[in-house]
Amino acid sequence: MSAVFKTSSKYSRGFTLIEIMIVVVIIGILGAFIVPKIMGRPDEARIIAAKQDIASITQALKLYRLDNLRYPTTEQGLQALVKKPTTGTIPPNWKGNGYLERLPNDPWKQPYQYLQPGLHGEVDVMSLGADGAPGGEGSDADIGSWDL
Repeated sequence: MSAVFKTSSKYSRGFTLIEIMIVVVIIGILGAFIVPKIMGRPDEARIIAAKQDIASITQALKLYRLDNLRYPTTEQGLQALVKKPTTGTIPPNWKGNGYLERLPNDPWKQPYQYLQPGLHGEVDVMSLGADGAPGGEGSDADIGSWDL
């Protein structure tokens, strides 16, 4: 027993070459408007991500200070937020599971920098930007807790 499938001609109609070309032209026009606007976005996104990381690290530092009455020293660094310091002034009330689960790297895969006392405040948390060197402009500019 064989099955015979009938298709109605009004439902099996495909796209014409003109219809396909119109869709391709519309996609091209949309691409011409959208692509230039999003090409500069990766650098902006990295800067925003760095600012968010720095804000989170700064909040963890404030919690550390609330518990231990002082910030970690520059030598203890940001690692003091993840693991209890064993050098310098040992924090008396260090939170058992830490203040951060892990230390993030900046969006350019470099560790965040930490100074205590800071040049811009009690503490400075910063990323050196895309070039990994102090100073710079645009995506190479330093991003720090003083910018938040």
